Amino acid sequence: MNSPRILLFTGKGGVGKTTVATATALRAGTFGYRTLVLSADPAHSLADALDRPLGPEPVQVEPKVYAQEVDVYHSLQKYWEALRDFILQVFSWQKVDEILAEELALLPGMEEVAALLWVDKFYREGEFDLIIIDSAPTGETLTLLSLPQVGQWWMQRIFPIQRRLVKTVGPVVRTLTGMPMPRDEAYEEVENLYEQLLKIHKVLCDPEVSSIRLVLNPERMVIHEARRSYTYFQLYGYPVDAAIVNRILPEESADPLFRPYLEAQRRYLREIEEAFAPLPTFRVPHLGQEVFGIPLLRELGERLYGEKDPAEILFKEKPYRFSAQDGAYLLEIHLPFLGKEEVSALQYGDELVIQVRNQRVHLFLPRFLAYYSVTGAHLEDGWLRVRFEKPQEAEEA
Repeated sequence: MNSPRILLFTGKGGVGKTTVATATALRAGTFGYRTLVLSADPAHSLADALDRPLGPEPVQVEPKVYAQEVDVYHSLQKYWEALRDFILQVFSWQKVDEILAEELALLPGMEEVAALLWVDKFYREGEFDLIIIDSAPTGETLTLLSLPQVGQWWMQRIFPIQRRLVKTVGPVVRTLTGMPMPRDEAYEEVENLYEQLLKIHKVLCDPEVSSIRLVLNPERMVIHEARRSYTYFQLYGYPVDAAIVNRILPEESADPLFRPYLEAQRRYLREIEEAFAPLPTFRVPHLGQEVFGIPLLRELGERLYGEKDPAEILFKEKPYRFSAQDGAYLLEIHLPFLGKEEVSALQYGDELVIQVRNQRVHLFLPRFLAYYSVTGAHLEDGWLRVRFEKPQEAEEA
């Protein structure tokens, strides 16, 4: 393995994604991969799954396997000391209690950013062959993975204006009110953070390096959540290489109480296979007990992957396609499980804004497309096709 491989496990809360992620890490260790499983879920359960204490830095749990629970306060001091000092100064100026100020110094999104920075660090340093991210439930995972694109829009559109304003009127405000202004070091930290987010976003979107694995149970609400998440991951350009169906009850269950559940389970398993095809689907049987501790996790990993390499790229279809067609350009985005009324695409210069239900993504187009216009956008066979053509006036000019 030339560069580290990254796997991100996510799913609706309670489906067993931490268990599956940890079992994958232990299985990868038996294949000889130096593996890190990193919990990006604020409600950490990785230590509970392994049945041993963990910390904010990697801890060895097996000869080839390490585990870490990201601590945002530890990360804040490690990465954003100047920014943290500025926030604390503002709260001090507002007479906020010191202990409360430390809590409030966590800006929205910092926990997600901290997780991405750790992934970026381990990927660049190459200490591990495989980095496994035990992500938060799907809603928070979408926040995590949309941060680089949101940051790109903010840094290109708002940040330069804000920084100029602070430089020009900041001294006046500080003189009149005594309110502290951010130092250059704080701005530099934000800029460095932005650069790191863009780099790790590029890595996470590379199907040769990174894959998302959806963990679900054969239950109606869970399947709907997984389908919705799959669509959003495709929208943001993140490759998904497998769906893992966890906690499948054995068909030979004799208790009549489980018969209705087993009938529904058979129906939902067929639905999952059909809905996510051609994405590979793995089935994990229910072990009949709560799964925690290394022996049971190791057994689960064996049942999940068999002899298959857990770090293997299982599916590699790109969510984006861009092509030239008769003097026009076609952008295609894989967005399964959508109706025609659920998506819209609008162009603003070199920016394309795509709205899918309550999710919005800003795609920055090649610069030359600022001189083209969107002449059509439609869904067909699970692909959103956006066509760009030169305006008639531009052709005549």
